Amino acid sequence: MPRAEWSDKRERQFEHIRESLQARGKDEETAKEIAARTVNKDRAQAGESLTASSTSLDDISPERRGGLRSHKGEGGRTFRQLYAEAVRRNVSGRSTMTKAQLERVIGR
Repeated sequence: MPRAEWSDKRERQFEHIRESLQARGKDEETAKEIAARTVNKDRAQAGESLTASSTSLDDISPERRGGLRSHKGEGGRTFRQLYAEAVRRNVSGRSTMTKAQLERVIGR
């Protein structure tokens, strides 16, 4: 069990997700990381964690969300993530850019 504060239900959920990811070809470490992140997001949405980000609380469930916004499968960044990176890099014109435009600018 990765976390001492997880309930038996969350441990079963973690194992199920991890096994499912490994069956789809993910390596052990990647499967564990994705499963732990998914369980922690579910815990945050259910009010079982002490701290939670606004996306954890206000967004759809992580199982439903997985890869939804990237349009290129998992691993893609959301518009908000790209925009935040553009702010950090002080990209001019970022407020009017689309996600695809931000990806091109940030990808350099």
